[in-house]
Amino acid sequence: MDAALLGAARGSLTDTAPLVHCLTNTVVQTITANALLAVGAAPAMVDAPEEADAFARVASAVLVNVGTVNARTAEAMRLAARAAGEAGTPWVLDPVAVGGLPFRTRLAAELVDLCPDVVRGNASEVLALAGAGAGGRGVDSTHSTDDALEAAGDLARRTGGVVAVSGEVDVLTDGTTTVRVGGGHVLLTRTTGAGCALGALTAAYVAATGSSLTGAVAAHAHVAVAAGRAAAGTPGPGSFAVRWIDELAAVTPGDLAAVVLR
Repeated sequence: MDAALLGAARGSLTDTAPLVHCLTNTVVQTITANALLAVGAAPAMVDAPEEADAFARVASAVLVNVGTVNARTAEAMRLAARAAGEAGTPWVLDPVAVGGLPFRTRLAAELVDLCPDVVRGNASEVLALAGAGAGGRGVDSTHSTDDALEAAGDLARRTGGVVAVSGEVDVLTDGTTTVRVGGGHVLLTRTTGAGCALGALTAAYVAATGSSLTGAVAAHAHVAVAAGRAAAGTPGPGSFAVRWIDELAAVTPGDLAAVVLR
C-alpha cells in the first residue's frame, strides 16, 4: 500500500478526531478508551440497548466486541449494528473467542449477516466465523494467519468488507487485495486488551479515511509501530502497556509505511 496514502490516513485521523461508539468487553474498556484518546480519536462506551440505536447513528464509527457479551449487551450490539448499516456509519466486528461458545458464536453469525465494514480477529476466530474451524483456546489462536487466509477472503467477499487477521504478521484482505503488516512485538499478546483496542482503532481509521482497507491497514500499522518502539528497553508487560499508549500518541504520518510488507 502506498506510503502517501497511509500518511494521509494518519493526518486525517488527527484532523477529524472520529467519535467511536464502543460496545466492548468489560475487561478492556479502559485500555480501549486510552488507546483511542492517544491516537486522537474520541471514545464513547455506550452499551445500553436503550441507547445503542440512537448513538450508532450519530457516531463516526462503531466497534462491536463480543468478549464478555451477555443477553443485554447482545441486544445492544444487534441494535447498534443495524442502525450503523442504515445510517452509513462504518462498523467493526471483533468476534472474540467465537467458535468454542455457542451463544457468542450464534450472535457473531447474526452480526456477520449485517455486513460489518471490517471483521478483525485472530486466525482461529476468523476460521470459526467463516464456518471453517472450531475456534481457538479461549481468546488465543491455535492457527497461523496463513491458515486463515482463504477463509478470510471468502468472508470478505461475503460481507463486502475487509477481514483483518491478527498474528505475528497481520494479514488483511478485501477478497481481492491482500496486505501484510509486520512489526509489532510479542508483548502485545501479554497485554490485556491490546487486540481489542486495535479493533477500536480500526473503526476510527475507517471513519477517518472512508476506506475499509486503507483504514484497517493504517490501524494495524499504527499499533505495530508503537509496539515495536514501546518494547525497546522495556523490562516486562506492565511497563510495556504504559509505554505502548505513549507511543501510540507519538506515531507520525511518515511512520506507518515502514511495517507494511506488501
